[in-house]
Amino acid sequence: MRNSIYLIFLISSVCFAQNPDNTKTLKASKDLTWAGNKEIAADNFTEAEANYRRAIAKSAENSVAPYNLGNAYYKKETYNEAFTRFKEAGETAGSKSEKHKAFHNMGNVFMKNKDYQKAVDAYKEALRNIPTDEETRYNLALAKKLLEKEKQDQKKDNKDKDKEDKKDENKDQKNEGDNKEDQKDKKDQKDKGDEGDKGQEKPEENKKGDGDEKKEQQKKPNEKGDQKKQPRPNQLSPQQIKNLLEAMQNEEKKVQEKIDAQKVKGVKTKNEKDW
Repeated sequence: MRNSIYLIFLISSVCFAQNPDNTKTLKASKDLTWAGNKEIAADNFTEAEANYRRAIAKSAENSVAPYNLGNAYYKKETYNEAFTRFKEAGETAGSKSEKHKAFHNMGNVFMKNKDYQKAVDAYKEALRNIPTDEETRYNLALAKKLLEKEKQDQKKDNKDKDKEDKKDENKDQKNEGDNKEDQKDKKDQKDKGDEGDKGQEKPEENKKGDGDEKKEQQKKPNEKGDQKKQPRPNQLSPQQIKNLLEAMQNEEKKVQEKIDAQKVKGVKTKNEKDW
């Protein structure tokens, strides 16, 4: 990229619009500008900067001093200070050539800062003053190309960002849906578990009930049997009846034996004589 920096040296042929009242101050400003140019040539930036500043303070009509100071800042890569001085030079310039150079160098500052739209505008303004300058035309074409590329890159970045945002949004929606599904599954599992617990409780209750009923049923016959075995109040059991019968038979037997004994005892013996 060719970014020309024009340095203006004060020579006797350079003409300025002069006011008779400030001729002396303008001449003093030119002398200080010339001194600043000598210091720049000697690579003495500090002294050059001081002379240019004094020249600017002496006369506002001296557009060369701020322009050359702007060039000094530009070479030091102090682009903001350089732009300020180029702008000042463009505002005080009395000829199209001086305006062209000031706007050309402002365009160069914008190119360094990658502010391509402002660079395009500055180069266009420079060409309005001198349309035939090839370096300015070249820089303008380059600035336009870089500006177009910047817009395309920005458009692509925005498109990629939109895709990424949409992707993130879809991902969030998917995660939200998955969370809802998980919650639903957990709820379904819990409900099934509760139903299973309920279902298990009922068979156990039925089983227990059946067992109790069986036990009750088993118990009832036993109780009936026990009731058969156990005599009712004022009722003899078969065994007791049997025992009483045996006792009665024994008593009868004893009584009969006594009777028989008495019969035997009561029988008189018959004595026979000489039979």
